[in-house]
Amino acid sequence: MRIAVIGGGPAGLLFAKLAKQADSTHEIDVYEQNPAHATYGFGVVLADVALNILDDVDSDLRRRISQTAEFQTHITLTHKGEGIPLLGNAFMGVSRVKLLQVMQENARQEGVRLIFEKRIATPDLRSDYDLVVGADGVNSAVRTSLNEFFQATKEPRLNKWIWYGTTKRLDSVNLVFQPSPYGTFIAHSYRYAPDYGTCVIECSEPSWRAAGLDKANDEESRAICETVFKDFLGGESLISNRSLWFTPEFVTSKHWHHENVVLIGDALKTVHPSIGSGTRVALQDAIALAKALRANSRDVQATFAQFERERRGGAGTFQDAAMKSILWYESVDERMHLEPVAFAYDYMMRTGRVDHERLRRQDPEFAARVESLSQDKLRA
Repeated sequence: MRIAVIGGGPAGLLFAKLAKQADSTHEIDVYEQNPAHATYGFGVVLADVALNILDDVDSDLRRRISQTAEFQTHITLTHKGEGIPLLGNAFMGVSRVKLLQVMQENARQEGVRLIFEKRIATPDLRSDYDLVVGADGVNSAVRTSLNEFFQATKEPRLNKWIWYGTTKRLDSVNLVFQPSPYGTFIAHSYRYAPDYGTCVIECSEPSWRAAGLDKANDEESRAICETVFKDFLGGESLISNRSLWFTPEFVTSKHWHHENVVLIGDALKTVHPSIGSGTRVALQDAIALAKALRANSRDVQATFAQFERERRGGAGTFQDAAMKSILWYESVDERMHLEPVAFAYDYMMRTGRVDHERLRRQDPEFAARVESLSQDKLRA
């Protein structure tokens, strides 16, 4: 088969490699709009268990990602100046650039052709290929150009976000809930290199406007955020790299494929940065689509049907969890009065995917601190 993958992110690269590995006679082209060595962005974070999905399909890729990653054993949630350690998951922070380089080499070694600096605004090339995979992210041109068929919805959420780097040495994944004269600001941070971390900052739109961030340039924006988080940063700097404030959009596609075109990853549906599962879900899509293609040989429609059967339920579960997390963050001011342990417990329960018994198994010390509180202190 001739296969085109639009988008050279983790989902597109993994699918291309696995499809070529399954049948070396496939001709697979990956089109990526950015240069091969683009340095946009900082790091991504993955739960250690998220890479378990690679064990049975590409164990060497898992090993290579792990070798370049920075391991962090827990989350530290800071509220009212107190840091609460939350155990139970290990995390890997990895440079976005290094992750893509490893995955590019992984695909190229299998015989996949990578074509950089070529934006496919519409999938007109679908007549030149037997199968076209739209893996071009949340702002997918493939989805947009064929949306009369995909019938996707994009729902802008309420909070404002910006991606920074930082020179602060981060010993764990950190969540910092910081009151300010303008309202509550939240920092999501993790280490992705020995001396660098990602620091994603979130706040409500009213807080963003009150701080003057709607009118601030890049330097002013960083200065405001460094002032808000001066205690956490301890004098270290925030680093900008095309860092712009944005409002995450929640994408849901009614239909997953049209003719010989299928969507995967954020092009198909999004989760949300606050649950940190976007890369994991995208890789799961890639694995499922490659598996379906292998099982159905050259039958494209049977491939799409199997892929959707396998993934729609799981995708819905993650999107439900993501929306609950979104709503929790958007209403965090209603919980800021809680004491640190009660606040951290409310955070852990926010998606419904963790109950008290699971919490007791993964972090018995924190569960015991929660159980020592009265019911009145646990109420939001």
